[in-house]
Amino acid sequence: MAIPDYARTNFETLMKAAKAGDLALMECTEVASGETRYVLCAVGRNDSDYVMTPFGHLAPGNPYETYIPPA
Repeated sequence: MAIPDYARTNFETLMKAAKAGDLALMECTEVASGETRYVLCAVGRNDSDYVMTPFGHLAPGNPYETYIPPA
């Protein structure tokens, strides 16, 4: 399965933010479930305001039990 363009673009943006030291881990509430999630965000600026762009949440528990690689 090929990785879609949007995922590649987001990954490249995430890597640029990491190289620049512009990443943050934020505690957020998931809209659908109301559960607390720890979300990896890129940090940008808009004049004097910070802009947080969420990329995804960290997997709770053991991620090896949650995800499997493609066969």
